[in-house]
Amino acid sequence: MKTYKTTLHEMKPFLMLWGTQAFSALGSAMTSYALVIWSYTHKQSALMTSLLMVCSYAPYVIFSIFAGALSDRWNKKATMLVCDTVAAVSTVVMLVLMKQQMLQVGHLYLINIVNGLMNTVQQPASEVAVTRILPPKYYQKVGGMRYLANALNSILTPIIATAVLGIAGMDAVIAFDLFTFGAAFMTLAFGIQIPEGREEAPGNESLLISAGKGIAYLRTEKGIFGLILFLAAINLVASIYDAALPAMMLSRKGGSQTAMGLVNAVIGAATLLGSILASVLPKPKSRVRVICNSLLFAMSFENFLLALGRTPLVWCIGGFLGWIAIPLMNTNLDVILRSRIPMEMQGRVYSVRNSFQFFTIPIGYFLGGFLVDRVFEPLMASRKEGSILVRIFGSGKGSGAALLFFVIAFAGIGVCLWFRRDKHIWELEQESD
Repeated sequence: MKTYKTTLHEMKPFLMLWGTQAFSALGSAMTSYALVIWSYTHKQSALMTSLLMVCSYAPYVIFSIFAGALSDRWNKKATMLVCDTVAAVSTVVMLVLMKQQMLQVGHLYLINIVNGLMNTVQQPASEVAVTRILPPKYYQKVGGMRYLANALNSILTPIIATAVLGIAGMDAVIAFDLFTFGAAFMTLAFGIQIPEGREEAPGNESLLISAGKGIAYLRTEKGIFGLILFLAAINLVASIYDAALPAMMLSRKGGSQTAMGLVNAVIGAATLLGSILASVLPKPKSRVRVICNSLLFAMSFENFLLALGRTPLVWCIGGFLGWIAIPLMNTNLDVILRSRIPMEMQGRVYSVRNSFQFFTIPIGYFLGGFLVDRVFEPLMASRKEGSILVRIFGSGKGSGAALLFFVIAFAGIGVCLWFRRDKHIWELEQESD
């Protein structure tokens, strides 16, 4: 009992930050989920819907390389509070436009660009803040807990968002988002102390020099850089998947808002189970092997089942198999990065990592929407009844997205097998804690 009390005392600042930020993330996720449905319902275009995420990620990728240098200079707590406030104001603007019946997809693109910029600065500040308020012995446990929160949000978001949309409309979804922001803001502002110490970059050091130090660090750490490139390639495949999923779920025979919500909820349940496993399992003999095998397992099942399945049950099985191992991968990656990167460099290195690891996401979203609308849906529409592609993937709107899932399944497996051959990545097997 004494051990548990000590653990809770040592983790109290993190638990407060984790709990309230997760609650706020639920509100934000509900708004994003509702807007995807709103956009696709109004425009019936996978490309226009996927551009919402392109606008979110593009500024994040472009400016992340400098965000860590700024984060290392600035007060972490103040940075997080300001970024959250700007994001909340943009949500209020969206609500006003909606009430005036003036909201257009173009407005959402601009709002997502602003939110992407805020996330660019907030994310490295948040990563360093967690490192500062948490003893190193809890890194693996916390990695699992953070993905546990993500999993719970994945389960609850489609369920709550669909229910609230149906009962009270978009206004209620946004109101809940703002309420969760308020709870997180007040807790961080008045309930959590984040130490500010020696990690700050010298005041006379330019942003280019600070960012250059992050790049220089990765040039010497070829194993970590190899992992980052591995994840960048996986993110390209995954973002094509994300762009195509609404187009298939909302259009294909057997699909609907309910089916999409069910599949997303099952994905959340799988992530939840994986997060629990990541929190309780002992340290693996090889963190690198867990990362590689988890991604290979995910890529070997989900996309094939989404492509070939014709019912929500099969799609749910695919989603479960595709996501059950992802928290194990993320937790072990998190431990490697936190353990190897010096604390005084983490803000700069994490931001450079974000640029390299996530630059493929906006590319993938654009490609996914483009390929669905301009390549695979027209291709399937031109197939005659009884042709081999129609027999395998069906006919009508959504069958092209199914064919795309089949193609990216092979791409994902190929990425995993290619990066498993990187000797620098495997050198981390002996070096990670």
